[in-house]
Amino acid sequence: MGYCSINDVKNVIAQSLTSATTSTDAFNTTSSLLNVGNTLDKNLVTDATVNAYIQMADREIDGILTQLYETPLKEVANWEGDLYSDIYEYNDYIILDQAAPLDVGDTILLINGVNKERHEIEEVISYNMFSTVDSIQYEFPAGSRVVRVSYPDPIRFISSRNASSVIYDKYFSAESAPGTSTFGQVLKDIARQEINNILNGRTILHGIRRIGLRFANANLIDQYGLPLGGEGSKDIDQISKG
Repeated sequence: MGYCSINDVKNVIAQSLTSATTSTDAFNTTSSLLNVGNTLDKNLVTDATVNAYIQMADREIDGILTQLYETPLKEVANWEGDLYSDIYEYNDYIILDQAAPLDVGDTILLINGVNKERHEIEEVISYNMFSTVDSIQYEFPAGSRVVRVSYPDPIRFISSRNASSVIYDKYFSAESAPGTSTFGQVLKDIARQEINNILNGRTILHGIRRIGLRFANANLIDQYGLPLGGEGSKDIDQISKG
């Protein structure tokens, strides 16, 4: 598993895709059906291909952050709640005892002291109820722990945007416009700025072990790399190395 999921990439690319199909009714009348925000065509871009580009994006992130953090990055638990009602054969919805800051694609662990299952959220039904992509195998009584685990923000979003930009440029825009498309460049710029924020110290990856002497005493030994010049460009290429 990479820093983001296949569904994360599909959702990002779907913002720019429009698929048109035709339909014929009983009177042999052809009409056009328009589907905006369609998912990827698996005949064109397979899940294995998406996973490969996610891995490449993740290794790029690791290479950039290796001077600040121990890589590869690890998942951390950043939210925990309890089940409000039992999960059993006839009820596979997860109902929590409180409002939860969960979203589609998040990873949760169900723990009851005996069994533990890992699932990806498929649909958020209400503020405290959601369903999972895969069926829940064991019964979990009310009061069981529900833990969200993820890579620290914004790693998941950086990975998904980097992978999506390359896939979009290669499979959806290369034939008509060789090189980087506008949509792909926007995704790269967003991911680049987020990486820049981490290198500058504006964003801290909580729960990840830091490395280097700069963290022994940031005031006396070293400091985060700062952009060169107060009015200069603050993109990743302007980060001071010393």
